[in-house]
Amino acid sequence: MRQKFVAGNWKMNLTLPEAQALTSEIVHMLHDELLSPAAPQVVICPPFPLLSAVGHLIGDSGNPALGAQNFHQKESGAYTGEVSAKMLHSVGCQYVILGHSERRQHFREDDELLSQKLKTALAAGLRPIFCVGESLETREADETFAFIGKQLKDGLFHLSNEEFEKVVIAYEPIWAIGTGKTASSQQAQEVHAFIREQIAGAYDAQAAANTSILYGGSANAQNARELFGQPDVDGGLIGGASLKSRDFVEIIKSF
Repeated sequence: MRQKFVAGNWKMNLTLPEAQALTSEIVHMLHDELLSPAAPQVVICPPFPLLSAVGHLIGDSGNPALGAQNFHQKESGAYTGEVSAKMLHSVGCQYVILGHSERRQHFREDDELLSQKLKTALAAGLRPIFCVGESLETREADETFAFIGKQLKDGLFHLSNEEFEKVVIAYEPIWAIGTGKTASSQQAQEVHAFIREQIAGAYDAQAAANTSILYGGSANAQNARELFGQPDVDGGLIGGASLKSRDFVEIIKSF
């Protein structure tokens, strides 16, 4: 049975004291209310300066796990201001978000670059959470499946079967990120099922059945249960709601 996930993407938010307070609240709530062998995998992805502090507070149990939001594709070198995958792993990161629409849009990250980052992440021992998703214009043009299929093929499907086993996929309709709009549960299921079909075609049915596919796009404590109840939705990549401890924990409890 494939693993259930809830990953919190804090984006560029929170100071150190705020991050410590939020992490402590989440950890204590999970300990008191949820954590069990059947609990979903929880991942917390703070900005770079907060990784060590958050990692210290969540401990080394593996759930919650520490994740990062990005890294440079090279292992090391003269890249002022950048961070490597090995650095992330050395401070306790187990996961990293790749291909988020904000990185694609604001920093011009394309599928060629992302394919390099995937290889670098895996070589450093990080599990990628690889994001795909369409704009409103693409959806209205009825090109969602063609667009996402190309993102998967060009950015992800070059991996070997063994490498691909370590990847988590997140479907994030760009038109629903930070807008308050959410794909209906039917829309989410339709795209998740399509992604699973593409995986089966690129690899095999077992790979498709075992891959966790998350929904990201204004998921919250009110709609998470319905979204997560869809047969091909295995959890969520949560943005704004992950900055509120009670909301985030209620999302985690939605399975």
